[in-house]
Amino acid sequence: MTDLLITGGTVADGTGAAPRRADVAVADGRVEAVGDLAGRPAARTLDAAGHVVTPGFVDVHTHSDLTLLSEPRAHSAVRQGVTTVVVGNCGLGVTPVAADREALRAAAGYLDLDPAVRWDWSDLPGYLGALGAARPSVNVAALVAHIPLRAAAAGFGDRPAGAAELDRMRGLLDDALAAGAAGVSTGLVYAPACYAREDELETLGRAAAARGRLFAWHVRDYADGLLGSVRQALRVAASTGCRTQISHLVAVGRRNHGSVARALELIDDARAAGVDVAFDIYPYLAGNAPLSQLLPAWAQEGGEGPMRERLADRAVRARIAAGWRDMPHSWDDITVSRVPDGAGDVTGRTVAAIARGAGTDPREVALDLTAAYGNGVQMVAGGRSERDLLDALTHPAAVVGSDGQALDPDGPTGRGVPHPRSYGCYPRLFAEYVRRPGGLGLAEAVRKCTSAPAERAGLTGRGVLRPGAVADIAVFDPARIADRATFTAPQQYPDGIRAVLVGGRPVVEDGAHGGARPGEILRIP
Repeated sequence: MTDLLITGGTVADGTGAAPRRADVAVADGRVEAVGDLAGRPAARTLDAAGHVVTPGFVDVHTHSDLTLLSEPRAHSAVRQGVTTVVVGNCGLGVTPVAADREALRAAAGYLDLDPAVRWDWSDLPGYLGALGAARPSVNVAALVAHIPLRAAAAGFGDRPAGAAELDRMRGLLDDALAAGAAGVSTGLVYAPACYAREDELETLGRAAAARGRLFAWHVRDYADGLLGSVRQALRVAASTGCRTQISHLVAVGRRNHGSVARALELIDDARAAGVDVAFDIYPYLAGNAPLSQLLPAWAQEGGEGPMRERLADRAVRARIAAGWRDMPHSWDDITVSRVPDGAGDVTGRTVAAIARGAGTDPREVALDLTAAYGNGVQMVAGGRSERDLLDALTHPAAVVGSDGQALDPDGPTGRGVPHPRSYGCYPRLFAEYVRRPGGLGLAEAVRKCTSAPAERAGLTGRGVLRPGAVADIAVFDPARIADRATFTAPQQYPDGIRAVLVGGRPVVEDGAHGGARPGEILRIP
């Protein structure tokens, strides 16, 4: 007997095909049939009349590496329809663990929201084992991050990696790819990955290409140097043959508005020449990152400890502050979203407002916070262009990735004022960019959230509704689906999500999490 029959819904199957009225039968964790299934015997029936039935959303860009160990129910992700997440993005990751475990943990402060989470692993199999033991509600695939690779092979210094160190990095990466990693990621604004030369990036690209895996890029500069940074990613993609994903393709700062269209032209030219490149994007006009990302690379050398010590030097601070005079951001665009342990009264306020209240310079505020709390201080940074966002979202090579984290508003990971994308990315896409006149079509929007990101990450059998596919399914009301999370009140779940199934098991019904934790740890063969 069919385990679950979803009846009367409009099926958008994830392929981009036109939505159609159809029933969906689920048995043994897989899609059994899609079509007119009236009268089919089933242990349970879900009436989806007036709803859209889609594959569960595949979030190809997340930073849930550690938050899933803090709260494996993945509340903020699964309640918005996400059934599969990819961790290890932007070069930020938790494996392999170098000899200096604490230095690596400090470098990954952006991920490390719950001090109670123990790092008991040394390599990818150990980390995936810890995730499996936690039994998350969502499926998880992992990229190998550049920062721990470089830290393990070459430390945290500002210097090129030598031949032996490049061999060490490649060996560590290949071991992780052999163990099932979906690919590798770099984050060229974060130390020590920011010290990598192009030959190091080519080493990573060749390793990924040899196994047909993904190379995801947080490029070197999203502001004045965006086009040069995209060109570098495309050069490495062309020279190594690796499948390449440019992360969160945006232009930072008002003076750079319009740069995304020019970056898309570069991507189109590369794709026409046979380069396998695409990109991800989220539907917001602000991003989220460590405040330390604003520091120049030389100030971050040696890891978090030396960086914080360096910021006690008045001459160093003056040099950094002088460089910040020509920032693409305004300090009114930068909000402090999280401080470790909730210290101070700055969370939720702009750097400019904090400075005005203290009668000081915004640059001094930013330096003081980074000196005190290192990589653990997070910011939300705005000032982006709606036109750039629309250009990116509507491009055929775009997929949707939240760049968020699976958070628990009632636990340690939900503290502060996090970016609302962690709670509302996918509902916002459908409410603001599908429902609006002239927006994305429903079928194309679903494809960008399901089969397209699954294909980029190499996750076969995910992101589609067809017989034999894994029954990861989202059911939502197209007229009601909407994000409720805002920049000032982000810990709010969305409206309009009727049901979310992971591996055929209901996890969310009528907006409530039922406690099921059926997610799989996905290893790429």
